[in-house]
Amino acid sequence: METLVEEAVAEALRDGGGEVIRLYVSACTERMAPLFVGLRAGTPGREADLDFYAESVRELWHADRPLADAAERVRLLERFPELQPDEDEITDVADTYAFFAVLCLRYALLAHGSGSADDAVSCGHAALASMGMLDQNVVGAGLLAEEQRLQSLSLSGDASGLWNASVAAGRERFRAVLGRLRR
Repeated sequence: METLVEEAVAEALRDGGGEVIRLYVSACTERMAPLFVGLRAGTPGREADLDFYAESVRELWHADRPLADAAERVRLLERFPELQPDEDEITDVADTYAFFAVLCLRYALLAHGSGSADDAVSCGHAALASMGMLDQNVVGAGLLAEEQRLQSLSLSGDASGLWNASVAAGRERFRAVLGRLRR
């Protein structure tokens, strides 16, 4: 599979080991979290999913050790409607970005638990693909380039600066998607 993740980033993940991988996927998922949480908030019957998603993102930031329950979290996440096969394509704006946010978390949990660089690259690819789509639909957004920059930054090892940048980027993405919903 061809991926949008820059080769230098993918190579650094392969060479960097578990903690580098865990920090990288934590940051990717933090940037995507507002899309799921914001787009699914207030949806009847999704309260437990929202809590689970937010708790999982929080737990990912413990990059010094793999999540002991990562496999169980993946199993629970795969029950989310966003990951259930459907004969209809996803065409709704909110559904599209919620799907990418859940997909990003799925790969992040897999990578966090196993230390797999391939799963980390898939996590980054989901974030980049969604930002590429958003750039195509929001004039002058530049979100794909920002995601690429932040993915490279996440290899630096500075968790606090990365968390702040990821939270800010996540809010910006959510505002961009909300702008598309209002049209």
